[in-house]
Amino acid sequence: MLIYPKAYFKSVDKITIEFLKENEIKALILDVDNTLIDYYKNMSDTTKNWAKSLKEKGIKLYILSNTNHKEKVEKVANELEIPYELFAKKPFKSGFLRVQKELKEESKNIGVVGDQIFTDIIGGNKCKMYTILVDPVTPKDYWYTAWKRPIENIIKNIYLKKQTKEK
Repeated sequence: MLIYPKAYFKSVDKITIEFLKENEIKALILDVDNTLIDYYKNMSDTTKNWAKSLKEKGIKLYILSNTNHKEKVEKVANELEIPYELFAKKPFKSGFLRVQKELKEESKNIGVVGDQIFTDIIGGNKCKMYTILVDPVTPKDYWYTAWKRPIENIIKNIYLKKQTKEK
């Protein structure tokens, strides 16, 4: 189903190089808001170290954000020393496909990491990429995300129950 991720982690830094290699993931498309940074635009040192470590191990990273606030995304991209694209219009496929072309990887070898089912997960699934849902960095959301959160939490809980039964 388009609404379910292939994997779930509490935060981006819990996604290990071993997990990525096991799933043949060579590149990650990353969301920004509440995935890499909190509502106040803060990024933890843990996240910075995680990104640096993955890059050192050959994993390509690329930011794909729906925002049109260039300064915010550019700051994160510069801190992590990775490319970015703004105003992606997720869950539409076009932004994901542009980034895939830049990454020069097959869709099956690209992971999409984000905190929102209705943008990151559905968009990545539509492009046949490996989708990874993470919990939001902080419970505080922008208004245009906050109204969807209760619905996404229901979907996430159903997904987690299914995962528990399968194990």
